[in-house]
Amino acid sequence: MQQVMTYRFEDVKAWQLAHGFVLKVYRFTKAFPDEEKFGLTSQLRRAAVSIEANIAEGYKKLSKADKLRFYNISQGSIEECRDYIILGRDLGYIDDNAFAELYTSLESASKCLVSYCDGILKNVAMQATDGIV
Repeated sequence: MQQVMTYRFEDVKAWQLAHGFVLKVYRFTKAFPDEEKFGLTSQLRRAAVSIEANIAEGYKKLSKADKLRFYNISQGSIEECRDYIILGRDLGYIDDNAFAELYTSLESASKCLVSYCDGILKNVAMQATDGIV
């Protein structure tokens, strides 16, 4: 598998997918009840932004361990968002179509981030067997 060199966090596919998810979250949460402005709306938006922000922050970290720590925080925020969109559906704030769109978008970002982390871990393992680490 050929590795693609990136020079900006915006070039990372996992960040692109996470950013797309954030935009969907903002669009759908506009319709949440006013009483949720400082509750579920705020929590879901904050967690969604945390996904892409931690990918961006981890991107420029020099050590693989630092990168993976930030990406792991993103993974935690992904699971937090997953819970919030399930809750939003169960409370009747998100209809089935919106839920499917959000869930699919989140799942795509999640799988891509896992693959990105796996690539970093494999790179570390290959360097260790070559005596580079």
